[in-house]
Amino acid sequence: RLTSDVTIIPILGSVLDQAKLERVMEQYKVQTVYHAAAYKHVPLVECNPLAGLKNNAIGTAFSLNAAVKTGVETFVLISTDKAVRPTNVMGASKRMAELYCQAMAEAQDQTQISIVRFGNVLGSNGSVVPLFTKQISEGGPITITHPDIIRYFMTIPEACQLVLEASVMANGGEIYLFDMGKPVRIIDLAKKMIKLAGYIPYKDIDIKTIGLRPGEKLYEELLNDNAKCLPTHHEKITIALEESLDFEKIHDEVIDLINLAKRNEINKVVLKMKIMVPEYKSLNSVF
Repeated sequence: RLTSDVTIIPILGSVLDQAKLERVMEQYKVQTVYHAAAYKHVPLVECNPLAGLKNNAIGTAFSLNAAVKTGVETFVLISTDKAVRPTNVMGASKRMAELYCQAMAEAQDQTQISIVRFGNVLGSNGSVVPLFTKQISEGGPITITHPDIIRYFMTIPEACQLVLEASVMANGGEIYLFDMGKPVRIIDLAKKMIKLAGYIPYKDIDIKTIGLRPGEKLYEELLNDNAKCLPTHHEKITIALEESLDFEKIHDEVIDLINLAKRNEINKVVLKMKIMVPEYKSLNSVF
Protein backbone atom coordinates (compact mmCIF):
# COMPACT_ATOMS: atom_id res chain seq x y z
CA ARG A 1 0.00 0.00 0.00
CA LEU A 2 1.34 3.42 -0.97
CA THR A 3 1.66 6.03 1.74
CA SER A 4 1.98 9.77 1.36
CA ASP A 5 2.29 12.81 3.57
CA VAL A 6 0.16 14.84 1.15
CA THR A 7 -2.93 16.29 2.82
CA ILE A 8 -6.11 15.91 0.77
CA ILE A 9 -8.75 18.55 1.43
CA PRO A 10 -12.16 17.65 -0.06
CA ILE A 11 -14.16 20.66 -1.25
CA LEU A 12 -17.60 20.32 -2.79
CA GLY A 13 -18.58 22.93 -5.32
CA SER A 14 -19.19 23.75 -8.97
CA VAL A 15 -16.99 25.14 -11.71
CA LEU A 16 -19.91 27.46 -12.47
CA ASP A 17 -19.50 29.17 -9.08
CA GLN A 18 -16.59 31.50 -9.81
CA ALA A 19 -16.87 33.29 -6.47
CA LYS A 20 -16.37 30.04 -4.57
CA LEU A 21 -13.47 29.06 -6.82
CA GLU A 22 -11.81 32.38 -6.00
CA ARG A 23 -12.35 31.88 -2.25
CA VAL A 24 -10.85 28.38 -2.35
CA MET A 25 -7.85 29.45 -4.42
CA GLU A 26 -7.24 32.40 -2.11
CA GLN A 27 -7.69 30.42 1.09
CA TYR A 28 -5.31 27.59 0.13
CA LYS A 29 -2.86 29.72 -1.89
CA VAL A 30 -3.29 27.47 -4.90
CA GLN A 31 -0.26 27.49 -7.21
CA THR A 32 -1.33 25.01 -9.90
CA VAL A 33 -4.74 24.04 -11.27
CA TYR A 34 -5.25 20.91 -13.37
CA HIS A 35 -8.70 21.54 -14.77
CA ALA A 36 -10.28 18.21 -15.67
CA ALA A 37 -13.89 18.92 -14.70
CA ALA A 38 -16.09 18.12 -17.71
CA TYR A 39 -19.03 16.07 -18.86
CA LYS A 40 -17.28 13.52 -21.08
CA HIS A 41 -20.13 11.13 -21.98
CA VAL A 42 -20.82 11.97 -25.65
CA PRO A 43 -24.43 10.68 -26.02
CA LEU A 44 -25.49 12.13 -22.66
CA VAL A 45 -24.14 15.60 -23.54
CA GLU A 46 -25.65 15.33 -27.03
CA CYS A 47 -29.07 14.95 -25.39
CA ASN A 48 -28.33 17.74 -22.88
CA PRO A 49 -26.39 20.39 -24.83
CA LEU A 50 -27.00 23.28 -22.42
CA ALA A 51 -25.67 21.33 -19.45
CA GLY A 52 -22.67 20.17 -21.48
CA LEU A 53 -21.88 23.66 -22.73
CA LYS A 54 -22.21 25.25 -19.29
CA ASN A 55 -20.06 22.68 -17.50
CA ASN A 56 -17.40 22.19 -20.17
CA ALA A 57 -16.98 25.60 -21.81
CA ILE A 58 -18.42 28.16 -19.40
CA GLY A 59 -17.13 26.21 -16.38
CA THR A 60 -13.63 26.32 -17.86
CA ALA A 61 -13.92 30.08 -18.43
CA PHE A 62 -15.02 30.66 -14.82
CA SER A 63 -12.27 28.40 -13.46
CA LEU A 64 -9.60 30.17 -15.48
CA ASN A 65 -11.00 33.60 -14.58
CA ALA A 66 -10.75 32.67 -10.90
CA ALA A 67 -7.20 31.35 -11.34
CA VAL A 68 -5.98 34.51 -13.07
CA LYS A 69 -7.77 36.79 -10.62
CA THR A 70 -6.24 35.08 -7.58
CA GLY A 71 -2.72 34.84 -9.00
CA VAL A 72 -2.51 31.10 -9.62
CA GLU A 73 0.87 30.41 -11.24
CA THR A 74 -0.06 27.55 -13.59
CA PHE A 75 -3.36 26.48 -15.16
CA VAL A 76 -3.56 23.29 -17.25
CA LEU A 77 -6.71 22.39 -19.18
CA ILE A 78 -7.22 18.66 -19.67
CA SER A 79 -8.79 18.50 -23.13
CA THR A 80 -9.71 15.63 -25.45
CA ASP A 81 -9.19 14.34 -28.97
CA LYS A 82 -12.93 14.86 -29.44
CA ALA A 83 -12.23 18.61 -29.62
CA VAL A 84 -10.67 18.07 -33.05
CA ARG A 85 -13.18 18.47 -35.90
CA PRO A 86 -15.97 17.76 -33.40
CA THR A 87 -19.12 15.96 -34.46
CA ASN A 88 -20.85 16.36 -31.12
CA VAL A 89 -21.63 18.98 -28.47
CA MET A 90 -19.14 17.46 -26.03
CA GLY A 91 -16.23 17.88 -28.46
CA ALA A 92 -17.33 21.36 -29.56
CA SER A 93 -17.68 22.52 -25.95
CA LYS A 94 -14.17 21.29 -25.16
CA ARG A 95 -12.77 23.08 -28.22
CA MET A 96 -14.46 26.26 -26.98
CA ALA A 97 -12.74 25.69 -23.62
CA GLU A 98 -9.42 25.39 -25.49
CA LEU A 99 -10.08 28.62 -27.39
CA TYR A 100 -10.82 30.51 -24.17
CA CYS A 101 -7.60 29.25 -22.58
CA GLN A 102 -5.56 30.15 -25.67
CA ALA A 103 -7.02 33.66 -25.75
CA MET A 104 -6.50 34.24 -22.03
CA ALA A 105 -2.89 33.06 -22.34
CA GLU A 106 -2.23 35.83 -24.86
CA ALA A 107 -4.19 38.47 -22.94
CA GLN A 108 -2.17 38.29 -19.71
CA ASP A 109 1.20 37.07 -18.43
CA GLN A 110 0.42 36.44 -14.77
CA THR A 111 -0.84 32.85 -15.06
CA GLN A 112 0.93 30.34 -17.29
CA ILE A 113 -1.83 28.56 -19.23
CA SER A 114 -1.50 25.41 -21.30
CA ILE A 115 -3.71 22.69 -22.75
CA VAL A 116 -3.14 18.96 -23.04
CA ARG A 117 -5.13 16.98 -25.57
CA PHE A 118 -5.25 13.19 -25.61
CA GLY A 119 -7.62 10.26 -26.10
CA ASN A 120 -9.09 7.47 -24.01
CA VAL A 121 -7.55 6.40 -20.72
CA LEU A 122 -7.77 2.71 -19.89
CA GLY A 123 -9.75 2.00 -16.75
CA SER A 124 -11.13 5.51 -16.37
CA ASN A 125 -14.81 6.25 -15.86
CA GLY A 126 -16.62 5.61 -19.14
CA SER A 127 -13.83 3.46 -20.58
CA VAL A 128 -14.90 0.39 -22.54
CA VAL A 129 -12.59 -1.86 -20.51
CA PRO A 130 -14.62 -1.80 -17.25
CA LEU A 131 -17.80 -2.13 -19.35
CA PHE A 132 -16.48 -5.17 -21.23
CA THR A 133 -15.23 -6.72 -17.98
CA LYS A 134 -18.71 -6.35 -16.48
CA GLN A 135 -20.40 -7.76 -19.57
CA ILE A 136 -18.06 -10.77 -19.63
CA SER A 137 -18.67 -11.46 -15.92
CA GLU A 138 -22.41 -11.48 -16.66
CA GLY A 139 -21.99 -14.00 -19.46
CA GLY A 140 -22.23 -11.51 -22.31
CA PRO A 141 -22.95 -10.32 -24.80
CA ILE A 142 -20.27 -7.67 -25.23
CA THR A 143 -21.79 -4.71 -27.06
CA ILE A 144 -19.88 -2.57 -29.56
CA THR A 145 -21.28 0.35 -31.51
CA HIS A 146 -19.67 -0.43 -34.90
CA PRO A 147 -17.33 -3.19 -36.19
CA ASP A 148 -14.94 -0.62 -37.73
CA ILE A 149 -14.71 1.78 -34.79
CA ILE A 150 -11.18 2.50 -33.57
CA ARG A 151 -9.82 4.35 -30.56
CA TYR A 152 -6.48 5.37 -29.07
CA PHE A 153 -5.72 4.31 -25.51
CA MET A 154 -3.17 5.01 -22.82
CA THR A 155 -2.89 3.95 -19.18
CA ILE A 156 -3.74 6.19 -16.23
CA PRO A 157 -0.10 6.39 -14.98
CA GLU A 158 1.17 7.24 -18.48
CA ALA A 159 -1.48 9.93 -18.96
CA CYS A 160 -0.73 11.50 -15.57
CA GLN A 161 3.03 11.48 -16.19
CA LEU A 162 2.67 13.14 -19.61
CA VAL A 163 0.29 15.79 -18.22
CA LEU A 164 2.87 16.69 -15.57
CA GLU A 165 5.70 16.71 -18.13
CA ALA A 166 3.76 19.01 -20.47
CA SER A 167 2.76 21.42 -17.71
CA VAL A 168 6.41 21.84 -16.69
CA MET A 169 7.60 22.66 -20.22
CA ALA A 170 4.77 25.14 -20.93
CA ASN A 171 5.48 28.77 -21.79
CA GLY A 172 1.83 29.77 -22.18
CA GLY A 173 -0.98 29.06 -24.62
CA GLU A 174 0.36 25.81 -26.06
CA ILE A 175 -1.80 22.84 -26.97
CA TYR A 176 0.19 19.70 -26.17
CA LEU A 177 -0.56 16.44 -27.96
CA PHE A 178 0.40 13.03 -26.60
CA ASP A 179 1.62 10.12 -28.69
CA MET A 180 -1.19 7.63 -28.11
CA GLY A 181 0.51 4.78 -29.96
CA LYS A 182 -1.34 2.69 -32.53
CA PRO A 183 -5.13 2.81 -32.78
CA VAL A 184 -7.06 -0.16 -31.47
CA ARG A 185 -10.12 -1.67 -33.16
CA ILE A 186 -12.72 -1.99 -30.44
CA ILE A 187 -13.93 -5.33 -31.77
CA ASP A 188 -10.37 -6.69 -31.52
CA LEU A 189 -10.17 -5.43 -27.94
CA ALA A 190 -13.45 -7.19 -27.15
CA LYS A 191 -12.18 -10.47 -28.61
CA LYS A 192 -8.90 -10.23 -26.72
CA MET A 193 -10.63 -9.54 -23.40
CA ILE A 194 -12.94 -12.52 -23.92
CA LYS A 195 -9.95 -14.79 -24.62
CA LEU A 196 -8.02 -13.43 -21.61
CA ALA A 197 -11.02 -14.30 -19.45
CA GLY A 198 -10.76 -17.89 -20.67
CA TYR A 199 -13.68 -17.87 -23.09
CA ILE A 200 -14.16 -18.23 -26.84
CA PRO A 201 -15.55 -15.20 -28.72
CA TYR A 202 -18.97 -15.74 -30.31
CA LYS A 203 -19.20 -19.19 -28.73
CA ASP A 204 -18.98 -18.64 -24.98
CA ILE A 205 -19.40 -14.87 -25.08
CA ASP A 206 -21.20 -13.21 -27.99
CA ILE A 207 -20.30 -9.80 -29.47
CA LYS A 208 -23.21 -7.69 -30.70
CA THR A 209 -23.17 -4.50 -32.77
CA ILE A 210 -25.71 -1.97 -31.50
CA GLY A 211 -25.01 1.02 -33.79
CA LEU A 212 -23.16 4.30 -33.35
CA ARG A 213 -24.39 6.49 -30.50
CA PRO A 214 -25.52 10.10 -31.05
CA GLY A 215 -22.53 12.21 -32.11
CA GLU A 216 -20.07 9.29 -32.12
CA LYS A 217 -17.29 9.11 -34.74
CA LEU A 218 -15.66 5.97 -36.09
CA TYR A 219 -12.23 7.38 -35.29
CA GLU A 220 -10.76 10.26 -33.31
CA GLU A 221 -7.96 12.68 -34.23
CA LEU A 222 -5.52 14.82 -32.26
CA LEU A 223 -4.90 17.48 -34.90
CA ASN A 224 -6.93 19.45 -37.42
CA ASP A 225 -6.01 19.06 -41.10
CA ASN A 226 -4.76 22.65 -41.43
CA ALA A 227 -2.70 22.59 -38.25
CA LYS A 228 0.97 21.71 -37.84
CA CYS A 229 3.00 20.19 -35.01
CA LEU A 230 6.24 21.15 -33.34
CA PRO A 231 8.41 18.59 -31.53
CA THR A 232 9.47 18.98 -27.92
CA HIS A 233 12.36 17.45 -26.01
CA HIS A 234 9.96 14.64 -24.96
CA GLU A 235 9.46 12.02 -27.67
CA LYS A 236 5.81 11.48 -26.76
CA ILE A 237 4.77 15.15 -26.57
CA THR A 238 4.30 17.56 -29.46
CA ILE A 239 2.80 21.06 -29.72
CA ALA A 240 -0.16 21.76 -32.01
CA LEU A 241 -0.07 25.06 -33.88
CA GLU A 242 -3.73 25.98 -34.14
CA GLU A 243 -5.58 29.23 -34.69
CA SER A 244 -6.69 31.21 -31.65
CA LEU A 245 -9.19 34.02 -31.03
CA ASP A 246 -8.87 37.49 -29.57
CA PHE A 247 -9.72 37.43 -25.86
CA GLU A 248 -12.22 40.28 -25.98
CA LYS A 249 -14.09 38.58 -28.81
CA ILE A 250 -14.32 35.17 -27.13
CA HIS A 251 -15.15 36.79 -23.77
CA ASP A 252 -18.12 38.56 -25.38
CA GLU A 253 -19.18 35.33 -27.08
CA VAL A 254 -19.12 33.49 -23.75
CA ILE A 255 -21.31 36.21 -22.19
CA ASP A 256 -23.77 35.78 -25.07
CA LEU A 257 -23.77 32.02 -24.54
CA ILE A 258 -24.45 32.43 -20.82
CA ASN A 259 -27.46 34.65 -21.60
CA LEU A 260 -28.78 32.25 -24.26
CA ALA A 261 -28.38 29.33 -21.85
CA LYS A 262 -30.29 31.21 -19.15
CA ARG A 263 -33.17 31.61 -21.60
CA ASN A 264 -32.95 27.91 -22.51
CA GLU A 265 -32.45 28.72 -26.19
CA ILE A 266 -30.86 25.41 -27.18
CA ASN A 267 -30.87 25.85 -30.96
CA LYS A 268 -29.32 29.32 -30.74
CA VAL A 269 -26.66 28.00 -28.36
CA VAL A 270 -25.71 25.19 -30.76
CA LEU A 271 -25.71 27.64 -33.70
CA LYS A 272 -23.34 29.98 -31.83
CA MET A 273 -21.09 27.02 -31.01
CA LYS A 274 -20.89 26.25 -34.74
CA ILE A 275 -19.92 29.85 -35.44
CA MET A 276 -17.22 29.85 -32.76
CA VAL A 277 -15.97 26.39 -33.78
CA PRO A 278 -16.48 26.39 -37.58
CA GLU A 279 -15.05 22.88 -37.95
CA TYR A 280 -17.89 21.55 -35.75
CA LYS A 281 -20.11 19.38 -37.98
CA SER A 282 -22.96 17.90 -35.98
CA LEU A 283 -24.09 14.33 -36.67
CA ASN A 284 -27.22 14.94 -34.62
CA SER A 285 -30.24 15.41 -36.91
CA VAL A 286 -31.90 17.58 -34.26
CA PHE A 287 -29.12 20.20 -34.54
